[in-house]
Amino acid sequence: MEPRNRNRITVSREDNRPARPTPRPAAGERGGRPRASEARGSARRPASAQPRNVARAPQSFGVYGRPDQARRRQGIPPIAKIAAGALALVLVGFGVSALLPKGDGAASTALPNTSSQVASALIADGSLRTGAEYPKGVTVGWDDAPAAANLVGAADPFANLTRTITVTFAGDCTLGTDPKFGTAGSFPEEYDRQQDPSYFLRNVAPVFSADDLTVVNMEGTLTEETNPAIKTFTFKGPAEYTQILTSASVEAASMANNHSQDFGEKSYTDTIAALEAAGVPTFGYDRVAKLTVNGVKVALLGFSSVYDGMAIQDEMESAVKQARQDGAELVMVYFHWGIEKDTVPNTGQMKLARSAIDAGADLVMGSHPHVIQGWETYKGRYIVYSLGNFCFGGNHNPPDYDCLMFQQTFTVQGGRAQVGDDVKFIPCKVSSTMERNNFQPTIQEGDEAERILTKVQKSTDAIANLADTL
Repeated sequence: MEPRNRNRITVSREDNRPARPTPRPAAGERGGRPRASEARGSARRPASAQPRNVARAPQSFGVYGRPDQARRRQGIPPIAKIAAGALALVLVGFGVSALLPKGDGAASTALPNTSSQVASALIADGSLRTGAEYPKGVTVGWDDAPAAANLVGAADPFANLTRTITVTFAGDCTLGTDPKFGTAGSFPEEYDRQQDPSYFLRNVAPVFSADDLTVVNMEGTLTEETNPAIKTFTFKGPAEYTQILTSASVEAASMANNHSQDFGEKSYTDTIAALEAAGVPTFGYDRVAKLTVNGVKVALLGFSSVYDGMAIQDEMESAVKQARQDGAELVMVYFHWGIEKDTVPNTGQMKLARSAIDAGADLVMGSHPHVIQGWETYKGRYIVYSLGNFCFGGNHNPPDYDCLMFQQTFTVQGGRAQVGDDVKFIPCKVSSTMERNNFQPTIQEGDEAERILTKVQKSTDAIANLADTL
């Protein structure tokens, strides 16, 4: 067990006033009251996803959540970034279509001549070309990326090249509604009123377009199926709602959750087909998204323990180890887990998260409780237990509007993402107004930001206490 780590979150303001610690909440403070837990419903996982038996937020928003340890509050210098122009010759060789940071295109530090010459030669003879390309320098598949090292051989000038990748995670996205709710105040009604898919994620799109990879949980289905599963809530929307994600530069979506089959097995495959056709890779259960981002081989894995609990551990560990063996340089796991309303994870979740890192994961992310929860580090890797809701059509006026985005910039060298603390906890609400849920997640600042981060801190303190019992 790691030494007890009392993590802290601070808010850094743009007007250059000194950051101060987030104030502690009053004793007994608790997060909002989300909707009641739904009844156990359809199959625990899609039939098509059975176990395999191998198992920068934009500067205008400031920097949130620079972590410090309570016992020794030391600042962590930012990780030096490789400038875009310098990476261009190399990253094209890894099949990345958009090589410069989105919206920037800053100047660069020149690569060694040998690297430039080798990259140019490989590009010239077509050795490093790839298939389908996606926005933000994200390419599906690793087929050509490892081939580059093989072509160059032992003297590979890419082997020690330092690359960076900034990843943003957001919580549960229900793009649609439960048909039983009716149309008044619903997500579909708002969509028809706006006549603009970009409306929904407009207030967070600057964050997503400035990073290298954005990942959400797809909490519902995109289907024309009409027979709902026997459960309390069943969510659906039409396939055209994929434009909501693509308009805001969301690149990947987890399908491992308790709403992925709300209208049967076909609704699950329909959703995957709709997202993939729109250029949003999906992952979850036995489906791993293998992406090349900024020349980094990324593996995204998703698992739901809502019904199965710790029974998924062996399958999860095998999948993480396999991804690492396959050559992933950055492995991230998105769990759907926990108890609705609970603001602190249970020890089972903590053991599951730690086992993922023991197996080789570099980051563990969570959602499902519909409220935000805290975080910890284990072996230097971050575990964030619940981001809460996000673009959430499941309730037009939820009891708790608070949510989080988590962002981390990884430095990758020598085939593995390095341990680091270049992270941001970005406090948000699911709506831009408190009068109702207008399904427009919005970043919070000032007192509201501090209030939300105080809730996160309280949960984080409780997690540290639980860690002492593991």
